[in-house]
Amino acid sequence: MTLTPELDRLVARSQREHRIPSLTVAVTRAGEVVSTASAGTVDGRRGSEPAGADTQYRIGSISKTFTAALVLRLRDEGVLAVEDRLEQHLPGTAIGEVTVAQLLSHTSGLRAETDAPWWERTEGYPFERLAPQLRRVLPAGERLHYSNVGFAVLAEVVAQHRGTSWEESVRTELLEPLGLARTTVRPRAPHATGLARHPHADLLLTEPEHHHHSMAAAGQLWSTVGDLAVWGEFLRSGHPDVLAAETLAAMRLPRGFSDLPGQTWGSAFGLGIQVTNPDGRRRIGHGGSMPGFLANLQVDVESGLGVVVLTNTTSGMPPTLGTDIWSLVDQHLPPAAEPWYADDTQASLLDLTGTWYWGPAPYVLALRADGWLTLDPVGAGRASGFRPDSPDVWIGTSGYYAGERLQVVRRDGVPHHLDLASFRFTRTPYDPEADLPGGDTGPWA
Repeated sequence: MTLTPELDRLVARSQREHRIPSLTVAVTRAGEVVSTASAGTVDGRRGSEPAGADTQYRIGSISKTFTAALVLRLRDEGVLAVEDRLEQHLPGTAIGEVTVAQLLSHTSGLRAETDAPWWERTEGYPFERLAPQLRRVLPAGERLHYSNVGFAVLAEVVAQHRGTSWEESVRTELLEPLGLARTTVRPRAPHATGLARHPHADLLLTEPEHHHHSMAAAGQLWSTVGDLAVWGEFLRSGHPDVLAAETLAAMRLPRGFSDLPGQTWGSAFGLGIQVTNPDGRRRIGHGGSMPGFLANLQVDVESGLGVVVLTNTTSGMPPTLGTDIWSLVDQHLPPAAEPWYADDTQASLLDLTGTWYWGPAPYVLALRADGWLTLDPVGAGRASGFRPDSPDVWIGTSGYYAGERLQVVRRDGVPHHLDLASFRFTRTPYDPEADLPGGDTGPWA
């Protein structure tokens, strides 16, 4: 049995049992839609236009991942650093001490929402009117506190540096290079109508739709399952004309955690991206909600498989729908096993590999298929990966030694010892010829 019939049944059952006006789901792989299913009509009424893969839905806070990509483009261009204080880019604000990274990861302590009325159901206004509302409700950097307002601030940073609107930057810097023709700021037919359903009757209320201007970066965009398949793969792999894969990897590092008593963390925020860790499998993406719409995008970082869920209802997303879809994916689309091939280019680095000792503790240095290194303990210890930086210099990418410098010290052209964060690794335990820190301990006895 293939995935599609089972996905069709799951979507049809979920739409009916949870009384969702329309529900469109896609399973993706490496940016392509593998299977899609829809149920219901664009306005929830019998005889109206059926929803389908090309139906636009509002994607809510998935828009934040687009805003984050614009900010990281400025970082890659050297215009800003994510650890910069906001006052370096928006002088005179009341929250100048918070950093760009804290805004991206929802750890700035900034208030969650604007002053009344509820911004999601009302016409937006310019940043000049929003600026006096900026205030922290928690100390900066203390804990995760989701802030829609924070992304309005980030959009203003982008606008000040680009000299144009957030909307225009999204279009020219992201949508056009990636070919996202069905992702827009305002709805474009065919699109679903934003609806709320009565909790106790089969009645619908049309939700208002506005341009939110200064708050647009928090939830304005509309899209389709096909465009979100491409966007999800971009968040996983990058694009040479938009952001490098290394930058996306930095965005995916968890920074803001939801720390609830009695619970282990299941999700976190990187730099504008939600990160989940089900059963040790790293997934990235974002959820989204605006009046009349709920959305979700998740991509498995290792396999490239993804799930997109789009609905036009204010509330009532089936709580297990995502898990149920991933179960079907695991059943019908198990990750393909990549064949192993020899790599002659590794010969030049072969003299680095093998056993090294930190004091008496053995470690194994090995080459990865991508030309990087791994340093793993034999038993308990600190494992790390390393990327090449310059001849015989490597920089830690993970674990305890992330960001630290590994220097290969040679004698007569042969690797003699490794200097790493003040630690010295030698070919034999406590090698007295390696000028050990603390002096020679004498021969083993």
